[in-house]
Amino acid sequence: MRKLPNRIVMLAFDTAQILDITGPAAVFAAANDEVPNSYEVVVASAAGGVITSNCGVGVATVPVAEIAPESVAMLIVVGGDEDGLRKTRRDPAMKDWAMRVAERAPRMGSVCTGSVVLAGWGMLEGRRVATHWRAVDDLRRLHPDLIVDGQALYVEDGRFWTSAGITTGIDMALAIVERDCGAAAATSVARRLVLYARRPGHQSQFSTLLDAQEASACGYGPLVDWIAANLDADLGIEALADRAGQSVRSFHRKFTGAVGRTPAAFVEALRLERARTLLTDGAPLKRVAAEAGFGTAERLTRAFTRVFGVAPSTWRAVHAPRVA
Repeated sequence: MRKLPNRIVMLAFDTAQILDITGPAAVFAAANDEVPNSYEVVVASAAGGVITSNCGVGVATVPVAEIAPESVAMLIVVGGDEDGLRKTRRDPAMKDWAMRVAERAPRMGSVCTGSVVLAGWGMLEGRRVATHWRAVDDLRRLHPDLIVDGQALYVEDGRFWTSAGITTGIDMALAIVERDCGAAAATSVARRLVLYARRPGHQSQFSTLLDAQEASACGYGPLVDWIAANLDADLGIEALADRAGQSVRSFHRKFTGAVGRTPAAFVEALRLERARTLLTDGAPLKRVAAEAGFGTAERLTRAFTRVFGVAPSTWRAVHAPRVA
């Protein structure tokens, strides 16, 4: 039985990304309402006092020197602007304190580009890690010994937890809460924070819908939104072309050029994203097939297995919340 509370220290600095701090902190604070005294969150910096985040909002911190390394259950280095990351990585006192924490802490971690600091301190050698998609190439170049997963929302490699960009710190924190307090507590926290879905770590950083909305400024934005809201409708190319007021041939060519996928591939990708979310929530296959627009469980299974390499029933068994 672990000793409560777990003290989680979030290491911040001037120009830190504020959501990297507040997202996970909100998750751990809400978890205390589900399982009292589970976590104590401390935001720390080199000198303490108020740091200025990259959006200009100040955050009160305590000096790391006032935190006994042996008292830390998990150190999370947050991401931020390049200058703040560089100063933190090159701060010898900060590195020395963090290394002493790493000697004892059951967990170490980062959010977003905080992985750059951990890697610079030599803590991630040979490990699989996640980071913000914009930092993937630089992290690979600077640390070729790392296995940088440019797709994953978060990665757990031994006692090291690393997450991708910004809001994915919430997903990582929820996974930690599930590990410590149970799936029911984590799901309750997600509901409390009004999250659309709990996302598994190996879900992609990239959203098919978001990419399409960004790429469809030429006029397909309303159609893309309508497709996403009506996945169980007839979304064949004839129906979509008619809704767009174009011939089938013209629609296929122009939509593919704007969105980067054929209409059929785009529809299937959205349906699979929706199916994956429903399965992660534990929904039965027939309901998933109907709501995601596959019609039958057999069609869902064929498409899901072809794209993700596992049957939807297997995905649900692995990722759905387990009720005690």
